[in-house]
Amino acid sequence: MIDVQRLRILRAVAEHGSFNKAAGALLLTPSAVSQHIAALERGLGHRVAVRSTRGITLTEPGRLLVEAAAETISAELDQVRHEIDRITAERPRLTVATFVSGGRHLLPRALARFVAAHPDVELTVLEAEPEDAVPMVRSGAADLALTYHFDGPLPLGQGTALDWLPLMDDPLSLVLPRGHRLADRASVALSELAADRWVLGCLKTEAYLRRYADRAGFDLRVAASTTDYFFARSLVAAGVGVALIPHVSLEPAHPADPADPAAVSVVRVEPPRPARHIGVVTPRRRRPHPYARALAEALTGAVEQ
Repeated sequence: MIDVQRLRILRAVAEHGSFNKAAGALLLTPSAVSQHIAALERGLGHRVAVRSTRGITLTEPGRLLVEAAAETISAELDQVRHEIDRITAERPRLTVATFVSGGRHLLPRALARFVAAHPDVELTVLEAEPEDAVPMVRSGAADLALTYHFDGPLPLGQGTALDWLPLMDDPLSLVLPRGHRLADRASVALSELAADRWVLGCLKTEAYLRRYADRAGFDLRVAASTTDYFFARSLVAAGVGVALIPHVSLEPAHPADPADPAAVSVVRVEPPRPARHIGVVTPRRRRPHPYARALAEALTGAVEQ
């Protein structure tokens, strides 16, 4: 593990351009600064700083370390500030970031259980896609994020360590207007829809479809582009085009949901079937946020219902 104090010293060397000036700013001797940098280089196995007549120049590994240190220290301080605000508040607080379809289908069931058990907690719910929700947890602006990712690495990024709790896989299905030539099929390959016009429900689905169309050798014809799967389903029902929509966005949120499932046909995509992986992101702490942990447990229970 890289010593945080040595990262701070390297950062000071980068800012001041010399060991002597960095030592003065840190209230250390130049010899101590030099020894810390040498120890950092031995542990890393690479040079991080090069001396010259013009001062100290960081190597590429050194620059990467300084950038990582700045991001990590800043994120940790932001998280500590938010934690101090939380524990000194008159009422306990919990801030949750969620994507729209997850917030509409999973979060209400979990919150009903959570609020019943913790009526004194002041809840704040913020709408955010993964690229915004994960940094909010990292900085402390949110205590928990209900989020998702498609195939590939988890979108946790750099900086403060985060934990991912998987909740469910959310496969995408083809949604076709009633009367479509393929509406009665059990499954359909996306290539069979090369001549159809598409209704897009989010940018990530669009990116997937464009990659698939490029590999299959056809042009993706877009009739409508939205950021709301529920709106996209309504456009399909109106006959505007076909769509690729996640399972949770096809289920009624509650018995009074006005969406008419009879207005569209839902057909499986032939393998490889795309899917979203839904889960919870929380900061990795020695003492986990008790209410974030309680809500994560409630979300797990909501999925199992």
